[in-house]
Amino acid sequence: MSSGANERPYLSIGEVLGLLLEEFPDVTISKIRFLESQGLIVPERTSSGYRKFFDADIDRLRVILREQRENFLPLRVIRDRLENGAIDESGAVPVSSSTGSRNVSPSHAAQVVTARHPAAQSRPATPLAIVSERSTPTVTRVGGPTPSPPAPSPLAPSPLAPSAVYVRSDLCSLTGITPEQLTELESFGIVAGRGRGSSTTYTDGDLAITRAAAGFLLRGIDARHLRSWRQAAEREAGLFEQRVLPLLRQRNPQARAEAVRLLADLADLGADLRHAIVASSLRQHLDP
Repeated sequence: MSSGANERPYLSIGEVLGLLLEEFPDVTISKIRFLESQGLIVPERTSSGYRKFFDADIDRLRVILREQRENFLPLRVIRDRLENGAIDESGAVPVSSSTGSRNVSPSHAAQVVTARHPAAQSRPATPLAIVSERSTPTVTRVGGPTPSPPAPSPLAPSPLAPSAVYVRSDLCSLTGITPEQLTELESFGIVAGRGRGSSTTYTDGDLAITRAAAGFLLRGIDARHLRSWRQAAEREAGLFEQRVLPLLRQRNPQARAEAVRLLADLADLGADLRHAIVASSLRQHLDP
């Protein structure tokens, strides 16, 4: 791992991207998130939903990306081979299928990071991860206001605390939706928990998205219509990523700071443009 700050033995998704770009120039944050959605990596989370990558996670990412690039293996095959030990997720000599893939505990991973890279304890949070993973603004709960866990302010890192986890009943209670509505939101990809069935868990980011979705449901807009918002937001994030990647590849503090400012500007401009387009389209109904 690279040098950095602030007493934490793991990296953010943006810092991981910086490590991988030299070997895998085409990798993006969206690609890393997609690998997570397919179950190939399962990074821990902070209380505000930011991903935490330890050495074991980064080793596994490198192996996955190499298998794709060099052997052209489908993700399903790579996942199966990692799980049965046909591929060692450290990138070393494959382990036997009888033992399976490595199972590195978070505490052990933290010890490995600290032992290999003492400077990792002073690594600063990467602005790209902060901007691209910030929470959706809080909206009023269906049926009346309700307290919610504190969310990080836009473009600012959240306190690094033990990961907050919500189960389905928590998400429904905090947002005022029914379990059936949550299931419908998940079926259209609006909310994506981790795990399956009754063991599914959610982060603060999922909570914020569900709150916003609840406001739409309350006003008669179905979950299937919200899919276009998700798709548009992901396309926007991908466009912004492409714009700042050349700056991040320079791997110097000045370029990284410029990337932060650029992402903040783009995010604000995107919000302004959407508002202006919607207002212009509806003006005939709103003007006296």
